Amino acid sequence: MSQSVCESRSLSPEHVAPATPAWMAVFSLAMGVFSLLTAEYLPASLLTPMAAELGVSEALAGQAVTVTAGVALFAGLLVPGLTRGIDRRAVLLIFTTLMIASNLLVAWSSSLTVLLLMRVLLGIALGGFWSMAAAVAMRLVPSALLPRALSIIFSGVAVGTVVAVPLGSYMGGLFGWRSAFMASAAVGALTLAFQFFTLPSLVPGKPARLRTIVEVLLRPGIALGMFACILAHAGHFALFTYIRPFLERSGGLDAQGIALMLLGFGVANFAGTLLAGGLLARSIRWTMAVMPALVGLAALGLVVLPASLFIQTLLVVLWGLAFGAIPVAWSNWVTRAVPDRAESAGGMVVASVQSAIAAGAAGGGIMFSFSGINGVFIAASVVMLAAGLLIAWRVRVDIATVLAAR
Repeated sequence: MSQSVCESRSLSPEHVAPATPAWMAVFSLAMGVFSLLTAEYLPASLLTPMAAELGVSEALAGQAVTVTAGVALFAGLLVPGLTRGIDRRAVLLIFTTLMIASNLLVAWSSSLTVLLLMRVLLGIALGGFWSMAAAVAMRLVPSALLPRALSIIFSGVAVGTVVAVPLGSYMGGLFGWRSAFMASAAVGALTLAFQFFTLPSLVPGKPARLRTIVEVLLRPGIALGMFACILAHAGHFALFTYIRPFLERSGGLDAQGIALMLLGFGVANFAGTLLAGGLLARSIRWTMAVMPALVGLAALGLVVLPASLFIQTLLVVLWGLAFGAIPVAWSNWVTRAVPDRAESAGGMVVASVQSAIAAGAAGGGIMFSFSGINGVFIAASVVMLAAGLLIAWRVRVDIATVLAAR
């Protein structure tokens, strides 16, 4: 999930920053991000063996991503309010426990139906964690140190992208896909222990309400911007969910080759995240527009260009580099467009990104069933190019205009 959620949160008046930082607690949140990201994305790197052992198509197996994202969408909106009377430390520990249970039960699943039900637990943990992670971080360090704290938490995203998914693919090739989920559960257990001993008691504050989120969404220009955000993320996740079967069919890569390709994607993704700041300083609009267009062109190139290892590697690296900047760009846009309701915007972004993940995985599965893996990549590339055009022509980036229209 995404850094776009965390960066869009703001310090509520009732949240008082501490005088001294609790850095170990901050690192425990980074571990939580890493564990959740690993668990969420593992099916994308293990789709083929999962489908073969469970006796279903890869399109159906890909719905493990859809179910998690769909549940996370609603959890991000509802869980903060439903747990408003519970110590935030206890809530975060519950989320980590749900993630461990989900991984173990998925590893022991005997059918796709059971596996999908177990992924519901992960969706609850994922959506709930992202909806309150930044608010918790704001209560762990003084205000002046908050940017550093958030960068540490986001390092969990970077490490997960670079290491977890390719490592899961590699382990799946050596020991079977279930071993990757068992390993993810073990990482979750370490995370739970770390959080138990480092997170302080955190009295719950006032959560974002659904009514406020709706009010923010109704502001001029915000709904169109969030629709473009959904397109930019949906196209990517339609591609990423089915990257393994594409590489197997077009390039003939084995499990180790795919693991290396995903590692290259992750490193490029991390580099794109680092480059985003400089690009946004030059032009917010063109960064937001060009990056999804580059992803679309890379996906289209994977289909129409010769299936050589060199060309595919370059295109996958370009895809990873471009997408690395997309969540950062949308974080910047949201915090500029809704500076006075940043906490409510956080729930809105959780819902938008998770609905995009669900739509991308589900739409990709439908295209896979009707037109094969090339159809998935062509359709998703069209979505990404459309997102780039929509952003370039219609999405407002002038915050003064947006606020003046209220």
